[in-house]
Amino acid sequence: MEENRLKEFDHIVKMGKEGQKALNDYWLEFSIYTSFEYWFMVMLFIVPLLVLFFKIDKRKLFFIGFYGYSIHMLFGYIDLYNKNAGLLNYPFPMIPMIPGISLDSSFVPVTFMLVYQWTLNHKKNYYVYTVLTSAVLAFVFKPLLIGLGLFKLYGGTNYFFLFACYLIVIILAKVITDVFLWTERKFSNHDHSH
Repeated sequence: MEENRLKEFDHIVKMGKEGQKALNDYWLEFSIYTSFEYWFMVMLFIVPLLVLFFKIDKRKLFFIGFYGYSIHMLFGYIDLYNKNAGLLNYPFPMIPMIPGISLDSSFVPVTFMLVYQWTLNHKKNYYVYTVLTSAVLAFVFKPLLIGLGLFKLYGGTNYFFLFACYLIVIILAKVITDVFLWTERKFSNHDHSH
């Protein structure tokens, strides 16, 4: 029984490896890296990072950076789950092994970091503006990517599903950031009281 289970698991791992090799071969065979779409995805990776470099509030660098990292991690996990479940994918990956890197690691986190920073600096409600941003990303930006052939949905996946994924990410990222801030305040006040 145990041996069969391990054999089956090894077979699944081998299929995953073959699937990744097929993606790598597709990327090379169709010279994805020479296409307009590929370079557009590269721009979606580089440009937001450049904008962030100049726009991030240097006084809140670690705070906004931590929040952005939380968005990146959570969005990366959700995206990975959705790709592995066959719900969506990116036909022009910047790096075939990490298909959503342009959006997961740069465009989406930076967008939310700048919105969050703006809500803090202008004393606006975080949830109102991040939910609006999520709606624009899910119902305007993603359909645009689909129209350009840079993003594909499979099965019954729709824009409301994508919107729900963004909502999960913005709520969890805010909770994680708030817990760390609360803990930092608690311990720094505790240190001063001694």
